[in-house]
This record gives sequence, C-alpha cells and structure tokens, in this order.
Amino acid sequence: MRQEQIDRINALYRKSKAEGLTEAERREQEMLRKQFVADVKKNLTAQLNQIDVVNPDGSIENLGEKYGNKKNLS
Repeated sequence: MRQEQIDRINALYRKSKAEGLTEAERREQEMLRKQFVADVKKNLTAQLNQIDVVNPDGSIENLGEKYGNKKNLS
C-alpha cells in the first residue's frame, strides 16, 4: 500500500470524527481499510513462510514448506 493511500485513510478517519463522511467517502474508507488489512496479512504470511526451525536432531525445517503455505507472494 502506498503512503498516499495510508494518508487518505487517516484523513478520512479524522474527517469522520470531526464532521462525518458522505456515503461515497464511507465506501472509499471501507475499500481502503480492506486493502490495508489484506496487505498486512500478505506481508505477515510472507514473513512467517521464511521462518526456519532447527529441530533437536539438527535438521532445519521451513515452516512455510511444512504447512504448505509457501507461495510466491510478490
């Protein structure tokens, strides 16, 4: 998500508290929030898929491969 989009989310939030939003602005805010949450989930999944665990026997196991979630998320 680009910084301009994050700034717009914040501006809409401030406006909603100060004076309220029009219906179009509410829809825009909802869409931007959904996109933000989806991006956070995507980034978290990518980070978790990069975790390697060293087992007691010395073998290394990638959690993304172990749980079948390893995807190219770019």
